[in-house]
Amino acid sequence: MTQDAAVPALSHEVCMARALQLARRGCYTTHPNPRVGCVVVNGGRIVGEGYHAYAGGPHAEVHALRAADEAARGATVYVTLEPCSHHGRTPPCARALIGAGVHRVVIAMVDPNPQVAGRGVAMLREAGIEVEVGCLEADAEALNIGFVKRMREGMPFVRLKMAMSLDGRTAMASGESQWITGGGARTEVQRLRARSSAVMTGVDSVIFDNSRLTVRAAQLELDEGDAIAERQPLRVVVDSRLRLPVAAACLRESGRTLVATVSSDEARRATLEEAGAEVLVLPEAAEGRVDLRALLAHLAEREQCNEVLLET
Repeated sequence: MTQDAAVPALSHEVCMARALQLARRGCYTTHPNPRVGCVVVNGGRIVGEGYHAYAGGPHAEVHALRAADEAARGATVYVTLEPCSHHGRTPPCARALIGAGVHRVVIAMVDPNPQVAGRGVAMLREAGIEVEVGCLEADAEALNIGFVKRMREGMPFVRLKMAMSLDGRTAMASGESQWITGGGARTEVQRLRARSSAVMTGVDSVIFDNSRLTVRAAQLELDEGDAIAERQPLRVVVDSRLRLPVAAACLRESGRTLVATVSSDEARRATLEEAGAEVLVLPEAAEGRVDLRALLAHLAEREQCNEVLLET
């Protein structure tokens, strides 16, 4: 993860833009972690760069420092998210930057987690490293819109995917499903699924379309350098009365299918669980429906979902 190339114009914005470009390579793979990129600049040249590829793997700063090696000493480091200051699956990146002897760290945004926000910055400054915060901050937040929302509000970011004909229809009058979108739109749907922690739909959509709700890698048309996670997004079926057919295609795919319900029918629940579903009983909202806010809160807290794609 290195590039021995001159920086066209040695500005914070140019270097941070490159760090953001690197971070996007982890768009489909970092769940539940944020997407982070890092660039090390010394003597007007990029001497090291990296990005966070998957949860549990080295963070962006570690990749970039390894690539820079001794050239990191006295360098300026650009990173899209505040370096971590705590021990998780990996050691704190702030300590790695201090140990590498960097001179300055430019950070796009502080960690949105209120329990740790600012601690990495403080650790770096206490070690005598210059720190600047806020370069391309809006772009960095947009890249991790779901992670930011989960940290700040305890909720995932929800996208709605709906295909509609010019006359406002989503299906034929008989209820029969019919393709409305073209190949380009279907590729984009696959990309939206791939970047999502969960794909959610109502039970009627599954009954009528027998949707698999999976990511099909062959349809993604990935850019060079991009990777796709081996995991499938969590499939969530909102099914107030447990009407999901046991032969549904989504129950036969790899990965997990979570059925959200308000039903107390234990026999039906056992049947679905035997077919491979996980059944989650939630509070009842108006007209006997699933409380969607409670469902989203569960997805954020228990499933660590950053982004949820809602398909109709």
